[in-house]
Amino acid sequence: MISLSAICSKASLAAMALLLSSPALCATVTGRIELTDSSSSLVKKQKNYSGVVVWLQALDDAPVYPVKKRVQMLQRNKKFSPHILAITVGTTVDFPNEDLIFHNAFSNFDGEIFDIGLYPPGSSRAVRFERTGIVHIFCNIHPSMSAIIVVLDSPFFSQTDLTGRFSIPNVPPGSYELHFFHERATPETLEKLTRIISVSEASDALAPVTISETGYLPVAHKNKYGRDYPAQIDDRPAYALPLK
Repeated sequence: MISLSAICSKASLAAMALLLSSPALCATVTGRIELTDSSSSLVKKQKNYSGVVVWLQALDDAPVYPVKKRVQMLQRNKKFSPHILAITVGTTVDFPNEDLIFHNAFSNFDGEIFDIGLYPPGSSRAVRFERTGIVHIFCNIHPSMSAIIVVLDSPFFSQTDLTGRFSIPNVPPGSYELHFFHERATPETLEKLTRIISVSEASDALAPVTISETGYLPVAHKNKYGRDYPAQIDDRPAYALPLK
């Protein structure tokens, strides 16, 4: 069930007062999401419902200004971590390379287009995200590496845990549009789940949300030049350096 409860701390109220023209009382929006019709073994066998991004878009006249900050997306064991990352517009994301080989993170369609180039172990590159959207990220050397950054113009967002639960704190009373993003759900499926909710200091509840993965078709991606990856990945010394 999705419930609206709790009162902001004095510190939270002071910070929110600078961001919003709203009443002093805030709520924590909580809920649970279940994934269905999945081809993923993590979902089917382990009931892993993590990685769904949930956010609230204010519909009232009071402006919402995203809190700008800096976060990390690690490159470790030939994987981006976290695989799904939600941020606000204006956030800088660092991409530290914690492997013993070179990496080259890039995104060449939708959202923020960037290419941070080839860089060695133990170093890091950064990208500031100035546009809202869904940013698909890959490595130009390793085709198995992928990640998604969801860039929002709202500070009210969360991601589901393994059980599908989420919690959005410090939400001022008002009307909001509730949105979802799941990488294995079609845009049409997610659009149908969008709804209007009213947040107040009083308790409220909504039914659990079910997201179907029906219609999802994985598509092989190209490298940053729009070409197929080579059959053999070159991780020999030319692409490998010991960490100092």
